[in-house]
Amino acid sequence: MAVKNKVQLITYPDSLGGNLKALNRILQKYFVDIFEGGIHILPPFPSSGDRGFAPLTYLEIEPAFGSWDDIRAIGEHFDVLLDLMVNHISKESVYFQDFLKNGRDSQFADLFITLDKIWSNGKPVQEDVDKMFLRRTQPYSMFHVGASGEQMQVWTTFGKQVPSEQIDLDINSALTRQLLTDFMLNFSKQNIKIVRLDAVGYVIKKLGTSCFFVEPEIHQFMEWITNLAHSLNIELLPEVHSHYSIQYKLAEKGHWIYDFILPYFVLETLINKSGKRLCEYLRVRPHKQFTMLDCHDGIPVKPDLDDLVSSADARKVVDVCLERGSNLSLIFSDKHKSEDGFDVHQIRCSFYSVLGCNDDAYIAARAIQFFTPGIPQVYYVGMLAGENDAENVLKTGEGREINRHNFSIDEIDQAVNKPVVQRLMKLIRFRNHYPAFNGIFQVGETQDDMIALSWEKDRSRCVLSINLNTYSTQINYLDETGQTVDFYA
Repeated sequence: MAVKNKVQLITYPDSLGGNLKALNRILQKYFVDIFEGGIHILPPFPSSGDRGFAPLTYLEIEPAFGSWDDIRAIGEHFDVLLDLMVNHISKESVYFQDFLKNGRDSQFADLFITLDKIWSNGKPVQEDVDKMFLRRTQPYSMFHVGASGEQMQVWTTFGKQVPSEQIDLDINSALTRQLLTDFMLNFSKQNIKIVRLDAVGYVIKKLGTSCFFVEPEIHQFMEWITNLAHSLNIELLPEVHSHYSIQYKLAEKGHWIYDFILPYFVLETLINKSGKRLCEYLRVRPHKQFTMLDCHDGIPVKPDLDDLVSSADARKVVDVCLERGSNLSLIFSDKHKSEDGFDVHQIRCSFYSVLGCNDDAYIAARAIQFFTPGIPQVYYVGMLAGENDAENVLKTGEGREINRHNFSIDEIDQAVNKPVVQRLMKLIRFRNHYPAFNGIFQVGETQDDMIALSWEKDRSRCVLSINLNTYSTQINYLDETGQTVDFYA
């Protein structure tokens, strides 16, 4: 299938009204001509943690959210994008629970990575662990398995609990390949058009490496799962947070990638009132990307921007973000921090708040995103110009909850009528419908305090001009009669 070159929404299944039925009603009421590119519904499956990212199965929908009928109902009007956590599954899944009960005699035992698959004696070597890109202090957890209660360690890249609630899958196992195939077959049956491969960079575990994006094995896995998906008329979106050159290796092989560099550059441009670095980047980046400014995690910094932005420059931007109420996700592994100790992995905030709740700056940010080549995604909090939810951070102790506010129907009705949201909707409609966005993109001559971006196709042409001193955003375009129209966003 072809991914539509139009704007998409990212939302949790319960963030707009409380469940999938309410989400569908909200989409029909306000956003039918807004999110023509599709809806990315963050994991709606039964899950034991990480707000859906520790799924028990992909064959069911969490009953509190609704059912597959509700997903298919949304899919009647919008292309639906769902996640597949190819790296792991919940410890509460029937698969791992059977393993805990029966140990190596479990029919599902080979789904998981016991440490003897990595080290022949099953005992981890710290020198090997030190080379890995860690997401927790150690990448394995101890469990008591089988009737005898044998102590056994299995690989767990992610998870906040001890032992982890997210158990890694062994993608070298035929059993795992069949399970992933079953999940993809179900997605096809439910009319899912796009699947995001969450945490795909971590699927290869190999001694002597960082155990992240290990080549050539990662490309072999991507070839296998891409062939599977395309045979089911499903498009794939690999999710890889890493040095930008890693992302570009996927792009070179024809895969869609995420533009995790753009959010920081847009933020830096508007804070420092200089578009030079952003424009340099826009001239050279691959075009086959999904773009975003905000998401359920945060604005990427390290390692995505390594070698593009100095630690000194990044610290200045981070300090402004902290002043505006943001919090930070930090890197665990000393080896993967900057030489000067800079360790900011992501800036967690609402994008509206991090721009000082300045309507003009926020619209300028979205205009840059929409004029950047790729498929624009707008996170639901950003769509409603939501602010930092500091109260929820205090309540849960989870820093990412700052940008995960659940909107009631009344809150949505009020937010949609805010002037900044109306301006954003007008901008999205232009991005969806103006034909030049299927043509040729150009970056205008760089002036430090001005940005000029343009698109041209046949007789249609549009030019975005942003004054970074005032955040004034103007679009000049040719209408169907060839007349020039000025559109102040």
